[in-house]
Parts: sequence; C-alpha cells; structure tokens
Amino acid sequence: MRAHHLFLDIETYSETPIVHGVARYAIGAEVMLLAYALDDEAVQVWDLVAGEPMPHDLRALMADAAVTVVAHNYLFEQTLLRETGIADIPVERWHCTLAQALQHGLPGGLERLCAIFKVAEDDAKQAADSRRLIHLFCRPLPKNMKLRRATRHTHPQDWEKFKRYCASDVTAMRVVARKLPTWNLQQAEREAFELDGRINVRGVLLDVELARATVAATEAEQARLSARTADATQGEVQSTRQVSALLGHIAEHYDLTLPDLRAGTVEKALAAADLPAEVGELLLLRAQASRSSAAKYAVAVNATVNGRLHGALQFCGAARTGRWAGRQFQPQNMPRPRIGDLRDEALQAAITFGIEALKAGCADLVVDNVMELAAAAVRGLVIAPPGRKLVVCDLSNIEGRALAWLADEEWKLQAFREFDAGTGPDLYKLAYARSFNKRVEEVDKSERFIGKVQELALGYQGAVGAFGSMAALYGVTLPEDEILRIVTAWRKANSRIAGLWRAVETAARSAVLNPGEDFAAGVLVFDRHGAWLRCRLPSGRFLCYPSPMLNSDTGKLTYMGVDPYTKQFKRLATYGGKLVENATQAVARDILARSMPRIERAGFAIVLTVHDEVLTEAPASTDFSVARLASLMTEGEPWSSGLPLAAAGFEADRYRKE
Repeated sequence: MRAHHLFLDIETYSETPIVHGVARYAIGAEVMLLAYALDDEAVQVWDLVAGEPMPHDLRALMADAAVTVVAHNYLFEQTLLRETGIADIPVERWHCTLAQALQHGLPGGLERLCAIFKVAEDDAKQAADSRRLIHLFCRPLPKNMKLRRATRHTHPQDWEKFKRYCASDVTAMRVVARKLPTWNLQQAEREAFELDGRINVRGVLLDVELARATVAATEAEQARLSARTADATQGEVQSTRQVSALLGHIAEHYDLTLPDLRAGTVEKALAAADLPAEVGELLLLRAQASRSSAAKYAVAVNATVNGRLHGALQFCGAARTGRWAGRQFQPQNMPRPRIGDLRDEALQAAITFGIEALKAGCADLVVDNVMELAAAAVRGLVIAPPGRKLVVCDLSNIEGRALAWLADEEWKLQAFREFDAGTGPDLYKLAYARSFNKRVEEVDKSERFIGKVQELALGYQGAVGAFGSMAALYGVTLPEDEILRIVTAWRKANSRIAGLWRAVETAARSAVLNPGEDFAAGVLVFDRHGAWLRCRLPSGRFLCYPSPMLNSDTGKLTYMGVDPYTKQFKRLATYGGKLVENATQAVARDILARSMPRIERAGFAIVLTVHDEVLTEAPASTDFSVARLASLMTEGEPWSSGLPLAAAGFEADRYRKE
C-alpha cells in the first residue's frame, strides 16, 4: 500500500435495484453523500444534495496518483464516481478491504468483519435503524405511498442520522483495514487483483435477444406445466412452484412423505420401483419446471449495459482457495448441458438448433422439453462481438495433476507427461489397471468407468460414500463391499496421495499446538501465526484458517469460516483430505492466475474465468489461436517445476461446453 490512504464511502440513490449489478445501477444514479478521511485524520462528509461544492482537499487527494484510495467493495465506489463524473480513478490506485478479507479466509461483509475484530459495534436497534435509513433514502419509496422519494428536506432529522452513519462506515472500514492480515498482499496477487478489476469493467458480451426470447419461452412453459399440475391435482396445487402444497398433496393422497423437492430428492423418488404413477407425473412436472436457468437469462435482460454484463467475477470469492467466484450471472455455476441421451457432437448440434428455435419463438414446436433446452443452452448466452472471436481454453485435469505433484506420486505424474506426449494410455484405464494389477490394454469399458469414478471421488480422502454417490450420478449402483474393495485398491495404488492426507493433517495439528513453528507436509508448510493457522503454498500465497482449535471432546481440527450452505461465519471442522483439497485447488488457481497477465499482454482480452477455464475475446486472426492461448496458460512458474501442464479449448462465436 502507498504512503497515504484516502478512505471513502458513498451513499447513493438509484431507481434501478442494485441486484441488477453496479453497472446498470449506476445509469442515472446519484451520489448523495461522500464520507472520507486521509490516513488518521477526522472523517469529513460531503453532502452533495445540499449543493455543497467538492471540498478542495478531496479534489486534490482524488487527483493525486501517490494516494491510495481505500473502499470496501471498491468496484461500487469506482463505478459510481466515474459514471457520475466525480472522479475517474484507475484500479491501480484502489485498495479494497473486502478483497483483502476474502484473500485471508474471512467473510466480506463489513458488519461481520467489525464483529470478528471487535470494532465498536452499534447495538441491534442502531443497526436496524441504519438499514431503515438506507431503505428510506437510497431507493424509491413503495408505490402505495404518496411521497415517492425521501430527501433531506422531507426527513431532515433522519438525514442528519444518515450522514453520521456514512461517516461511521469510513471509521469502521479504517479500523478493519488495519486489523486485517496482509500476508497475501504480494505483488503477484496485486497484479491479479488489478486484472480482475479491468475484466469486470470490460464485461462480457451476452446475447440479449436470446435471453429475452428464452425468458418468454420459459415463462410460457412454466404456465403450461403449472396448468398440468393443477389439472392432475384437481386444483389443489396451482403451480409447480408451490412446494408446500405439492408435498402436502402427495402426503395426503398417496401416503408418501418427501423431505423436500430438491433435484436429488425428486430424482431418488422417481427411481423408486413402487412409486405411484400419479406421483411420478407430478414429480416429473416439478423436475421439468425446475431445470430452467431462467435466472441467468433474466440477468442478461436486466443487468447488461449495451449488451455487456459487468462485474460477473469476485476476486478470491471462493472460500479458502482464492479461486474466482461468480456474481449475478454466476458463470461458475452453469449446468452440464443435457438433452435426452444425446452426447458430444449430436448434443452440440441440438443445442445450436435449439438456440435458433428459441430466438425464432418456436422452441415448443421443435423440442419436447423447453426447460431442458433452456438449461442446456445457457452457455450460449456468451458471444463474441462483431469482427472478433471467442478463444476459450481450459487447464486439462489440473486438480488431478496438482494433487499428484503435491504428493510426489511420480508414476501418475509420468502418466500425465506420456499422455500429453501422445504416447501414454487413457488415464482412467490406467487408474483401474494400477488398482488391480491389470494390463491397461485389457481394461474394458465398465472397468474404465470405475477408474474414472476412482479418480473423481477418492483423491481427497473420499471413501465408500463418496464413490457410491459419484457412481450414482452416472446411474450406476454397486454393493458396498465391492466399493470398499475399489477404494482400498485405489489407495494402495496411490499410496503417496493417501500419505499426503495423513502428513497434512499431522502438520496442521502440530502447528495449532506449537505456535511460531513450521511443519512441512511435502511442499506445503503449516504454521500458527497469532490467531491463524496458515498453509504456505508453493507460490508463496497463504491459505488462512482463523481461530484454529482441536476440539477437546472429538479431537477434530476446527476453525472459523463461512459455511458454504448457510453462508454463516461459524466453526467448521476439517481433516487431512479436506485440507489437501483446499491446497490442490489453490495451486490450480495460482497456475491460472499467474498465466492471466501473460494472456492479456499477448492481446487476448479476458472476459471470464470459469473454474480452470479462461474465456477471451480476440481478433478474428489466425495469430490468436487455441494453441497460442494454451501455450500461455501452460508456461508454468519457477515454483511449479515438475508439474505437468496441458490445456485444450476451442474458437467460436458462441460459448459452449467442450
């Protein structure tokens, strides 16, 4: 961070809901208040709606390239200041306390951080009043009210409170900024952060015409499915979305109690041999209605600006690993395309045809399941601008490679090298062959499937349950004793990986008990630094586990983290395999993140990352090829010596699943 820091927070008004994204929200928005403070100086509040001119010191600080501007969720402040003409501050000058928190395994919300670091807190009543004031001043009032907008004139006392709250946010952010760890504020991470900012400002082009057509098609199909549900239930259930009513109807009329109507529950119920046909019809209607990716299409309609969606990525948004997370469009969470039993080229051809049918408004005439088509086609929303092309590349099996590298499982590393060179066997066949001492050439299709599930399910200490669940996703069920035999054989064949689980857990537990000492597990190094358990990665970045403890009753290793399901900051348990999973995914992330500046410098404009995949817009020239992009992605780093890397992808006008 630079020598001087300008901490700031703004309060804004817009008639566009913030759920449509900052870029869309900013159109026609108004900055009402701007609270700021230089370093340790007193917080000042600029009241723009009172007609006050910009303070001279604020103008000078915003123009001074030597001053770092600090905000919590800086992209909001950067966008609103730019779009309202107050100041255009480049990403190189910003520091984001939200990103800094995420970089160190903490939640991003300022209120949560204040609680964690015991910053002077408002009591519950004051916090509620703060939310009340935001609802009062920052958006239109409800339509049933005669007054459409609250202002400093209509609510003068509340306005003075609002100004104090704006100032208090700067005070709180400044304290949090000084309490946050700084271990991951390295130059390479700074470069990744700045590139993330440029990607989010650049945005990604979406096919808004397709989005509008699909929203209309899915709404019509939802209405049709709901009508069929109402007919099948004699009007007791009017919509497939009435979960409680549908569960109640099934329980009352068919003596069948289901815990919920989630996809897994419905799928399991449909597989039951004794399921009444009437219930099967209702569940199929529910499953069909639930397959829609309508929310993503709605984002394309509501959140784009001139066809481009901005702010779709969150730097270090994936808890603990540092991977990118999705926002709004949620690019990290797109369903695997499926249309009936079609595969590969036939599936892609059907999706391409289906997209044209959706845009023509006749999808219901050419496919049996509009919802299934909508879900399968959602990647096709991402398109290339005129005169350019999408060049997309994915790091091939990077987690499997990184895991073998971390464990020094040399036979597997050599297998990857030989496979990349075109001289090695199919890796799933090899996994089965190594497990059961069989020649690779003799492994049949069913055995290859077992090898595939072994590799996908067992690398992070998965056992019988993990293998069984993974196999079930492919429609295969095996006896428990057979699965146990498969798991045992894989662990024996991958003895160094199994050994890494034990070594990592031992190192982590030892670090918790011995603050200030280093404990190595291969190339991973654990230590306890104050209230933190840290895992130093080969890149030099740290994975951070706040408030580590060994449970006195269970002996389990626990820490404070964001629960992936409830999103609450709570005590979580971990173990060797889970720690290895975190480290493996973090290594994969670091390989990708370090390659991205090279990709940009080579002229490929990155618009999205999806897991281990990079989507770029490039000139429609042979100079910008998949091979060139793959080369940039697999160049490797000094710290990744010995890790075999490969990448593959495609060029297209429209994004797809390869």
